[in-house]
Amino acid sequence: MARRRDPAVRTQLIERAAHMLRTREPITLRSLVAGTSVSTMAIYTHFGGMDGMWKALRQEGFTRLGARLAQVTPSADPVRDLTALIAAYLGNALDHPDLYRVMFDANFDLEDAQAADDTLEYLVQAAERGRRAGRYRADTTPLELATQSWAVAHGLVSLVATGPLPRPTLAHGPLLLTALFTATGDDPNRCRQSVKQGWQPDLTSD
Repeated sequence: MARRRDPAVRTQLIERAAHMLRTREPITLRSLVAGTSVSTMAIYTHFGGMDGMWKALRQEGFTRLGARLAQVTPSADPVRDLTALIAAYLGNALDHPDLYRVMFDANFDLEDAQAADDTLEYLVQAAERGRRAGRYRADTTPLELATQSWAVAHGLVSLVATGPLPRPTLAHGPLLLTALFTATGDDPNRCRQSVKQGWQPDLTSD
């Protein structure tokens, strides 16, 4: 009889593996389940083996990011929305630093590569709305602006969530985004207001 899959056990194993990677502990079947209430068979039950577990580990990071971005409700201000999406990206990384470290490790395949692309698509759509609304120059490429915005977020949060700098470093985010958006054609005063509305001040609180 096949063993039943327990979502709670799957999540527990994924988070334990992410933590072990972060702390550079050797990961084996036995070390992964050590201290838990499950046996090594749980790795096969939930992932089909260690290779499947690595794929699931990286995928989980994008799954949680996608869920976080989906919570950002579009408004009449696309610049505010793009800022809010970046803030949500930062918040997700801070809440799940272990998974965040693994998300961009291309040594592991993804179970569903489209899911990773879909997270970027949230930013692309906000950038496209900004272009159509005249906030950015008409020749703006939404994918490029989305990628540039993502790069700002990734650079900042990598230095904080998994790096050496304190959380108040994220306070540079609004300035960097304002510089990017105004360089793309937005009015400086209007841009500052939109970014301020989309930003989450609590990101900088330790």
